[in-house]
Amino acid sequence: MSHVFPRHTKATLPTATGGDGCYLIDSDGKRYLDCGDAAVSCLGHSDQAVIAAVQEQVAKIAFVHSGFMTSEPAEQLADLLIQHAPGDLDRVYFVSGGSEATESAIKLARQFYLEIGQPERRHVIARKQSYHGNTLGALSAGGNEWRRAQFAPLLVEMSHIAPCYEYTGRAGDESSFDYGQRVANELETEILRVGPEAVMAFMAEPVVGATLGAVTAVEGYFKRIREICDQYGVLLILDEVMCGMGRTGHLFACDHDGIAPDILCIAKGLGAGYQPIGAMLCTDKIYSAIETGSGFFQHGHTYLGHPVATAAALAVVQELIGRDLPARAQTMGEKLQSALEAAFGQHAHVGDIRGRGLFRGIEIVEDRDSKKPFDPALGIAGKLKKAAFEEGLICYPMAGTRDGRHGDHVLLAPPFIIEETQIDELVVKLASAMVKVLPAP
Repeated sequence: MSHVFPRHTKATLPTATGGDGCYLIDSDGKRYLDCGDAAVSCLGHSDQAVIAAVQEQVAKIAFVHSGFMTSEPAEQLADLLIQHAPGDLDRVYFVSGGSEATESAIKLARQFYLEIGQPERRHVIARKQSYHGNTLGALSAGGNEWRRAQFAPLLVEMSHIAPCYEYTGRAGDESSFDYGQRVANELETEILRVGPEAVMAFMAEPVVGATLGAVTAVEGYFKRIREICDQYGVLLILDEVMCGMGRTGHLFACDHDGIAPDILCIAKGLGAGYQPIGAMLCTDKIYSAIETGSGFFQHGHTYLGHPVATAAALAVVQELIGRDLPARAQTMGEKLQSALEAAFGQHAHVGDIRGRGLFRGIEIVEDRDSKKPFDPALGIAGKLKKAAFEEGLICYPMAGTRDGRHGDHVLLAPPFIIEETQIDELVVKLASAMVKVLPAP
């Protein structure tokens, strides 16, 4: 009997015993093509440079509390991230994962306005069908109703505007650009409703991951968002926990949209799974407000800037940059998109195939023409996940794509080292799973 508290108490899970490039291997020797571990394993499971960096660092020093000392890998990693970061981002606050990063961002935004004498600014605006983490502040910012429902009495009051979700949101007589401007302008409407003097931040994912399935914003959307934030003195927080670190073809996902945030959150691909780590980056303006004010960010966790975690992440980022892996993610992502379109582009139950780089989503529908989703009671996403796993494919199907209850999608996020033959393998295994689960046309 296991004493591990699993995510789902009714699930019986195989035991992972090895990793080989893009594959995970269980105790029976079965190999699984890993294309859906929450967009973490960007380098695969056996990168020797990162393994060596972890071994070397843990032999030197495993832990030092950031309240007493800094460490060489933390300093080097911060320098490297800022060297490549967009806009005026200038400081890095290391944490242990994505939820900690977004939680830290919300608290930093609040303290910034306290430090500059605007204590009335306390309200965060985010988007429906977003996901920003599972701690209470991050969950409050997230706009997925299924994740929020049972914890609603505990959540902080925040408001949510429509996402930029062209597949279902754009009117038939509306251009993509006009649609993007319309939904971006919902931010201004909400700022005015709440009161400009009360709003401190707007939080969004440049490419929405788990809750929408690799939904990209249309051209011009984020530039308009940036304009609105600047106009009303609102901080722009971008959550790149899932879509950042090369996943969408740029080291930082917002570079595609030609904008820079005031605060940026990263995790997942930062450590590539070799160590748990995340980071919050902020501008010099925000940092200086605290430095010249109280001097103390009233926040913290025990494992901030952990030496082994930052050593691993330093090696990961060096690999990403040195091998130009974001560009490879873009190239292989285009090949993956083409393969998905060839296999499923005319499928009766595939409504949309979308994404950027090696971050792709397939929206599953009951009816292709009307875009009608399946009845949630059918549990399509869960069945697809199980069927794909049986085929030896780890992917990330999720339910509730449309509103937290209706809609299903499959999120695909393979390692950047994936080869064309493995893309073929991915498509074949996913097709087999879909045949088992989806009704015949």
